Amino acid sequence: MSSRNETAVSRTRRPRGRAQADEATTKQQAAPHPGGRPRDPAIEEAILEATRARLAADGYSRMTIGDIVADAGVTRPTLYRRWPGKYELTVDALLYGLRTQREAYQPLAPDTMTPLEAFTEAVRRVDPRYSNPRAMSLHGNFMAEAEREPDLFTLIREHATKPRCDELLETLRHLQDIGAVRPDADLDAAVTLCLGSYFGDYLLTGRDTPDDLADRTVALLWPVLRADGGA
Repeated sequence: MSSRNETAVSRTRRPRGRAQADEATTKQQAAPHPGGRPRDPAIEEAILEATRARLAADGYSRMTIGDIVADAGVTRPTLYRRWPGKYELTVDALLYGLRTQREAYQPLAPDTMTPLEAFTEAVRRVDPRYSNPRAMSLHGNFMAEAEREPDLFTLIREHATKPRCDELLETLRHLQDIGAVRPDADLDAAVTLCLGSYFGDYLLTGRDTPDDLADRTVALLWPVLRADGGA
């Protein structure tokens, strides 16, 4: 409100209680919601979950706001009060899903495991489907649209793939520090091979991750990585 308008309001003769109430209402209406966040978290969660499901099923290009509001059981104005468009909604939906998945992980404590157990568990966590069965479809959709929406593909790489790979790399470095992994081992190549095993298996079979895939991958790589005499 401009200073001129404030002066005009102050000159009007209204009961003091009514004036204070109106002033409080005006401030409440004028106060923005940071990031377009809703007052009811359940509404936002329903929209974000519907968006994630549509991204996995339809991909970004084919996904529509109409489908999302129908799936979430809300109206278009309800969605647009929170997000200005499909791109911003997609970014929030991806970050919401990734944050939820990471919070569900139990901390990896390699000091409480044998080197082989720590390596195996870290390899198991590299799987994009570790806590989300739809994750491989999401990755595939964004890889297919990398040229049209490079920023979204970058978001997936930086916030989904990289944290998983970093955890595996840190585990291998820890094992290297305690003498369980060869000091000259190419840890970056090992991480790439472990990640690729999950994508390769999915491309070949189209099925859920086999229960023994991490064990088989580790059985192949551990003899190459471990230091002489390593357990």
